[in-house]
Amino acid sequence: MATDAPRGGIDLGGTKIQAIVANAKHQVLGQARRPTPTEGGPADVIAAMAEALQEAAEAANVAPDTLSGIGVGAPGAIDDEAGTLARAGNLPGWRDPYPLAKELGARFGGVTVRLGNDVQVATDAEFTLGAAREFSSLLGVFWGTGVGGGIVLDGKPWLGRGAAGEIGHIPVRHHGLQCPCGRMGCMEAYAGRRAMEARARKAHKDGEKTDLFKIMEEKGRDRLTSGIWARAIERGDELAEQLLNDAVDAIGTAVASACNILDPDAIIIGGGLGVRFGEPYAQRISDAMMPHLFHDDDPPVVRVAELGDLGGALGAALQVQDR
Repeated sequence: MATDAPRGGIDLGGTKIQAIVANAKHQVLGQARRPTPTEGGPADVIAAMAEALQEAAEAANVAPDTLSGIGVGAPGAIDDEAGTLARAGNLPGWRDPYPLAKELGARFGGVTVRLGNDVQVATDAEFTLGAAREFSSLLGVFWGTGVGGGIVLDGKPWLGRGAAGEIGHIPVRHHGLQCPCGRMGCMEAYAGRRAMEARARKAHKDGEKTDLFKIMEEKGRDRLTSGIWARAIERGDELAEQLLNDAVDAIGTAVASACNILDPDAIIIGGGLGVRFGEPYAQRISDAMMPHLFHDDDPPVVRVAELGDLGGALGAALQVQDR
């Protein structure tokens, strides 16, 4: 296969599947999006991934089996060598290791599939192509269904033993709220969209006024997307404001803790909520970090992810080039 042949990239998230076909210069030739299945299991998710990539390839006028490879960024425990994904808590029925690479590749004539953590590959994309091009160290914070982190140190991704960057599970409150992961007091229990929705539903059931679910019905959605949260804030919804204030405080505390250990040049705020709320909320997160930063006289630069919704898929496609 020619090294300059187009490659595929798939960003597998808890809410959406974003697929692209890109050329060797990282230009997106075609793209497609599918909602992530909320029921079933790994086979159903892989079927939706294949449909999204097929549509992206058609838009690019490329046959999927001629791609130089397909990169996937996925949540959970990645074993790229084995080609498996496990413990993907925001995907339906996906706990035990499942041969994602083999199953997806088989749908496209055996094209090689490379797996990486969704947030790490998105961080790599911002470092290589996006908002962090001039830095040598970086902490990516991707605020969406959950809150994930990616790390670049001395120009190289830092994966630890395979599970580095789990910033959403830094404890921010002793004996705090239960996180979707089952532990208590994690940052994600306050800032992850899934956890925020659970808190909003409970408050609404207990009689608190909010437009969140009215907006959800107006939009024909079955969950509180980033756009719904943004619209509620525009309407001055007090419950939405309270929950987002809690989220910003929790993110600031966790990011400051990570910075006190890693001391990166920059923080990139991405993900569905991070990109949707943009620079004003990135500044609020920066402000929330300050009381907890040890070196508060020289804080890291805080920026919004530049590549937007396609950053994860572009980072996934970069894996094909890098290998």
